[in-house]
Formats: sequence, C-alpha cells, structure tokens
Amino acid sequence: MDNKLEKVASLCKRRGFIFQGSEIYGGLSGIYDYGPLGTELRHNIKQYFWDKFIGERDDVYGMSAAILMPERVWEASGHTELFTDPLVECKICHERVRADQPEAISDHEAKHKKDKVEWSEAKVFNLLVGSKLGASEATASQVYLRGEITQGVHVNFKNIVDSMHPKLPFGIGQIGKAFRNEITPRDFLFRQREFEQMELQYYIKPDEEKGKAAFEYWKNFALDWYYGLGFKKENLRLRQHAPDERAHYAKDAWDIEYNSSFAGWKEAWGIHHRGDWDLKRHSEYSKVDLSYYDEESKEKYIPWDIECSGGVDRAVLFVLLEAYSEDELGGETRTFLKLNPKIAPVKTAVFPLLKNKPELVAKAKDVYTLLKKEIPQTMFDDNGNIGKRYRRQDEIGTPSCVTVDFQTLEDNTVTVRDRDTGKQERHKIEELDEHFRKMLK
Repeated sequence: MDNKLEKVASLCKRRGFIFQGSEIYGGLSGIYDYGPLGTELRHNIKQYFWDKFIGERDDVYGMSAAILMPERVWEASGHTELFTDPLVECKICHERVRADQPEAISDHEAKHKKDKVEWSEAKVFNLLVGSKLGASEATASQVYLRGEITQGVHVNFKNIVDSMHPKLPFGIGQIGKAFRNEITPRDFLFRQREFEQMELQYYIKPDEEKGKAAFEYWKNFALDWYYGLGFKKENLRLRQHAPDERAHYAKDAWDIEYNSSFAGWKEAWGIHHRGDWDLKRHSEYSKVDLSYYDEESKEKYIPWDIECSGGVDRAVLFVLLEAYSEDELGGETRTFLKLNPKIAPVKTAVFPLLKNKPELVAKAKDVYTLLKKEIPQTMFDDNGNIGKRYRRQDEIGTPSCVTVDFQTLEDNTVTVRDRDTGKQERHKIEELDEHFRKMLK
C-alpha cells in the first residue's frame, strides 16, 4: 500500500473514521464500517450532493429504490451477461485475482518470490451478488443485490412520470448502497464489495444537438461539484473513454479522475450518455410501455438519459488523501486534515483552558451549548492539556477551536484558533455563531 494511503488508513482507524468490517472476527475483504467521524464526513458529502444535484433544482426529483431486485431486471440491463471480469487462479496457492489488473498480479507474484507462479486460463466471472427470496427452496425466487443503483431509477420511470407529471428535460437522483463480488478488492476504500453511490439520471428528448449540450452541461456541473469538496485544480481532470472501453450502453462516456498518491489518475466520477438503452430494454423485458408522451409536440418517444454517477466512498477516500497534510507548527511536527469546513465532521470544538477549574468548565459548557444549537457538529473537549487537544482536533480536520480562559470570565471573549495557520484571535461570545456561519459559507 502506498505510504500516504497507509497513513490515511491508520488515521481513519485511530480517530474513529473507518474500521475494517467485522474486524474482531478476522474482517471481510473489501468491506468497511464507518465510525462516528467517518459517518459525519460521509453524511456531509452526501448532503452536499443532494443539495446541489437535487434539492436546489426545480427539474430533478429525489427517490430511494430498494436494494433487492428480481433477476429479470438484471437480464434487461445486460448485467447477467456482461457484468463480468476476467479471473485467473494461482496454481500454487489457488488465490484468484483479476487478469486485467497488472498490479494485483504483481502483488501476488511478489508473495511467491521463490516460486514461479503459474496462472490458470482466464475465466469469466460475474460480479452480481445473488440471493434467494421465499419460504422454501422449491418456491424461492432468484434475486440480486443491486450491482448499481441506476436500474432502480429506470424501473420507476413510469411511476415518477405518472405521479409527478414532469416535463422533459427532468432528472431523478438518489443515493444508495450497491454490491459487487469483486475478485480483488484493494486500495482501502477504492475498490470494495459493498459501497455507496450518488447518481442522477437526466432524461432528455432524443436529439443530437440537445444531447451534446446536456452532456456538456452535466460534465462541467459534476466537475464543479467535485472541486467544491476542496480539491486543487491540478488534482482533478476530465478524460473521455476510448470507444473500446465504453460500457455496452454508452453513446459517450467521460470520467472525472483524481491524481491519487497510490496509483496515478483514478476514476472518481462518471458522466455517461446512456441513450435510450435502459428504458427501451426495460420496456422490452417487462412488457410495460416506458415511453414519454410530449403534450406540446404530441409525440411519443423513449427519452435519452444522461447519467452522473459517483461513489460516496471514493469521494471520502479522495477527500481524505487531498486533505492529509504534515507540517511544523510551534516547533513541532504535526499531522492535520485540511478539510473544507462545509464537509468537516466537526465544525468547531470548545475547550476550557484547564479542566480542573470549575468556573472555566462551566463557562465552556455554556459556550458549547450556545454553539451546538446553531452548529450541530460542535464538540466539547477537555481531555488532556490544551496543546494535545489542538493537535487532536487538527488531525480530525476541525477548522476552528474555541478556548474559554480566565479573560473570558472578565470580558466575555474567547480565543478562536485557526486549524491551518494556528493563528489565534479573540471574539465576543455573542458574535461566535455569525463568525462560524461565515466560515461555513
């Protein structure tokens, strides 16, 4: 594992962001649990997606589809046939890896330095995670945990049209879990077997010019959204898929890529022109008409779909890699997360200068209660000396800390310390909420 990735993974466990799934039982590869701070960070990223892609718009509807879907859905979408990876097996230890991942093969061969690893012929391996639903084996039906959240929107297209009566163009957005039986999960949160996606399916009238315009709009909208998470301009780029690497449904496809420390440019987000593939296939397989009737033109047609799709967990990982920083402050080396304040899991922490002075503790708790009403992600911290508290809050990315000291008792002012610079300023308590509202904007 790359050194920076190792440091981030270590910080995540130490500070309560992310843990290996079922770790006390040996853990599950490619499965992770989110601790208190990781849950807040992930929630903030999801909320930012929801606000920008759905909540602040008049042309997009939100929904939440079920995780379990019948086999026929995945036959229609092409997943039972095409959702595959090439698998090879080591003849020495019988471990299986993806044949199209040179890094996975190299890592495995490095484990067997003394032996010449012989690989089996590549076999096709389907990534869908299946299950059975029913009271007995005889009557149970085959279902799958969704391999992507996209299909939940398409199969509900008619329900949204019939209930909300939208006019084209319009979108449907959702956030939800997806599952893939990855052969070689790797690189911490980058490739998992259980993960979360945020997606928008934007339906438009079939028209080449309008299709190109809509595709360009959402491509740039998604890139701007990703920059809003706090990335440097040089660390994100748009890359078009070559014709031979596009998915079976794509008329055009671009990725937003992040310049990762562990493997160069890696996919963070996808923008795909899916054409009428999904609605046409589901119409065919379900025998339900999923066309759209245009009241103005009196036409009936299958809309085209522009998709914006990104992983929540990849966003968390890349945000943490981008924010991870080391410097020297006050003559000491420190580690801190330079998180954008709007997604930081803790927005501010309130300290009493000394925990053994009741009058300072009582005043600090009053300040904490006041701020907590306005900024829910506020923490009270009196554990250890003030220097250790600052370092701890720096490491979890808290943008500002508020310290109640003896001067506070005299003039009702507190010290506000900036995470990135260590600079301290005095502010009146009654003006703190306004100060932090400006910071969060």
